[in-house]
Amino acid sequence: MKAEIRKIVTIVEETRSEMGRAVDPPTRRAAALAVIRNPFAGRYVEDLTDLMTIGDELGQLLTERAVAALGIAGPAVKSYGKAAAVGEDGELEHAAAILHPKLGAPARKVLGGGAALIPSSKKRGGPGVPFDVPLGHKDAAFVRSHFDGMEVRVADAPRRDEIVVAVAVTDSGRPLPRVGGLAAADVKGEDGLR
Repeated sequence: MKAEIRKIVTIVEETRSEMGRAVDPPTRRAAALAVIRNPFAGRYVEDLTDLMTIGDELGQLLTERAVAALGIAGPAVKSYGKAAAVGEDGELEHAAAILHPKLGAPARKVLGGGAALIPSSKKRGGPGVPFDVPLGHKDAAFVRSHFDGMEVRVADAPRRDEIVVAVAVTDSGRPLPRVGGLAAADVKGEDGLR
C-alpha cells in the first residue's frame, strides 16, 4: 500500500545562543512530517502489514527531506529520531506499525549508516497536537550530549482518520552540553552503544 499523503511539512531550528552564551557553530535540527490517511481508522485490524509498508516508503522520503532541509550530506547527520501522532479514530499500534518494523532501514540508507536504535515516540491527539521526536546519536546510544528532542506539530493534523509521521535529524548535539558521558569524538559505532 502506498501512503496517501495530504501534506508534507518541514521544520528547521537553529540555536545561536543559550543562557546568554553564544553557540558556535549553531546547533541545527530539522524534521520532516507527512500527514497521511490512516487506512485502518475506526476499526480493529489484526494484520497491519499495509502500515508497515507505508513506514518503509516514509523512511526514505522523510529522511531525505529532513537532511535536505539542513543542507548537509546524509552521512554528516549526527543524531536522529522518529515519532507519530495518530488521530482519535486510530490506535497507537498504527503508529508502531509505521515506525518500527520497516522505517529504520531506508532512513539509515539515506544517512549512510546509523548503528544505534532510532529513538521513537507515539501519541494520540487531534489537529495541532504537539508531539516530541526524541533524538539520540545515530551511531552510539551512550553519547549523552545528543540526548535531545524536537517538538513538532501540524496546525490542521492529525484529523480523526490521519496519522502524522515525523523523522528528525541534527548536525550536532544539544547546545552547550556538559553532563559528561561518551564524547561524540570517541564513538566507535560498532555496536550501536559506544
